[in-house]
Amino acid sequence: MSNTQVMSGLLSKINSIPNPCFVLDEFLFERNMKLLKRVEQESGASILCALKGFAMWEVFPLAMDYISGGTASSLNEVKLINEKMNRKAHACFVVYEQEEFNEVNKLSSHATFNSISQFEKFKSILIKDVQYAFRINPEFSNVAFNQYNPCTPGSRFGITKEMLKSKLPDQISGLHFHTLCESSAEDFEDALIKIEENFGDYLHQVSWVNFGGGHHITKDGYDIDLLIKLLKIVRDKYNVDVYIEPGEAIGLNAGYLTSKVEDVVKVNGINTAVLNVSFAAHMPDCLEMPYKPNVVSEVESGLHKYNLGGNTCMSGDFVSGFSFDKELKEGDLIVFEDMAHYTFVKTNFFNGVNHPSIGIWTKNKEFKLLRQFGYEDFKERLS
Repeated sequence: MSNTQVMSGLLSKINSIPNPCFVLDEFLFERNMKLLKRVEQESGASILCALKGFAMWEVFPLAMDYISGGTASSLNEVKLINEKMNRKAHACFVVYEQEEFNEVNKLSSHATFNSISQFEKFKSILIKDVQYAFRINPEFSNVAFNQYNPCTPGSRFGITKEMLKSKLPDQISGLHFHTLCESSAEDFEDALIKIEENFGDYLHQVSWVNFGGGHHITKDGYDIDLLIKLLKIVRDKYNVDVYIEPGEAIGLNAGYLTSKVEDVVKVNGINTAVLNVSFAAHMPDCLEMPYKPNVVSEVESGLHKYNLGGNTCMSGDFVSGFSFDKELKEGDLIVFEDMAHYTFVKTNFFNGVNHPSIGIWTKNKEFKLLRQFGYEDFKERLS
């Protein structure tokens, strides 16, 4: 079943869905999970959901039918993994706070230190039930956009080769790398060459390795067979357990944001359709990355050109370059595609604009409303 066929079913009941609303398509989400399960089964590696990229915990039990667990970058994420995945977390914080570390230890199976100084700070209270790692910076990445490149010169992420002694501390049993972003299996292969070149000796000293996120496994055209081959090579060559934690691939192309046109403003020959949602508040990745999201009803060669504008007072709260075959008018439905991962997680209450509702389009072709938001939610964020 194609995305278009799935989407047509959702659109047939769109009037029964709150607007605006984030909608996760359960069929498409499970399709991603099945693909990730194949990678686990054929490679022997374990796949973890990185909560920084996908955190709709309502479907965590479903995800756990297919993948192995979750990665957390904060204590709140650690707690959510324990509660909703019923698993201990793989913790990988930029910094651990003293007052939180004992609880992180208690709720984690694996924990990664971003720096040697962080390891030195906590090494006297490490426990045998947790496997600890260093996050390594291979000083190589083929990520083109520097804001999403963890290996830029001077990066605060990870330990470079020159910082390490020839032997890892006895308490360190793993290495954790993160070099990718929306990357292909070929990109991973290139990174792996550099990782082995610089850290091959250390890989022989550990029992597990985590190759981080950025693997675009569920994107059309991704070479899954190559990924499986590379993961197997690492497992066999170094005799290690292997983990990857694709954040975006978990929810890629599995969700939507419904919105509607509230006004059309025409100034200096530029048409802007002002929506009841905000790029700054509800789709911040579109401005941070930046990228132009796909809209279901958009026609690439359409004669009618528009900016789509958000409903906040931020001047830059708009994205340009949309085309439609008909003029937009007040009340028209605008459905953004691929809204189940990062930009969804980053949603906020900027300017007091209301948060879109959250729901699931089930495999039974019914809409399940999970939550709606109002003034009390906004007020609590400011208290």
